[in-house]
Amino acid sequence: MSDLSNVTAASTIDSRGSACPGPLLEAKKGIGKVKVSEVLEIYSNDEGTRIDLKAWANKVGHEYMGYMEADGYDKHYITRKK
Repeated sequence: MSDLSNVTAASTIDSRGSACPGPLLEAKKGIGKVKVSEVLEIYSNDEGTRIDLKAWANKVGHEYMGYMEADGYDKHYITRKK
């Protein structure tokens, strides 16, 4: 996983407290609000999000950059590719 601490997100979605598939649904809505090549940041404290976001991004053609652990939640990063 690359160093994500210097990533600048164009938009952030806070889905902490939302269980699967909530964070994934929020990401699907949110990706349309950022431009191609911009980064969407998703906050989630649901562990399933780690698998779900990566699988979804790969399936639809976006780049799942990875996640960073924060204080009780993860920060996920997806680059819009189309």
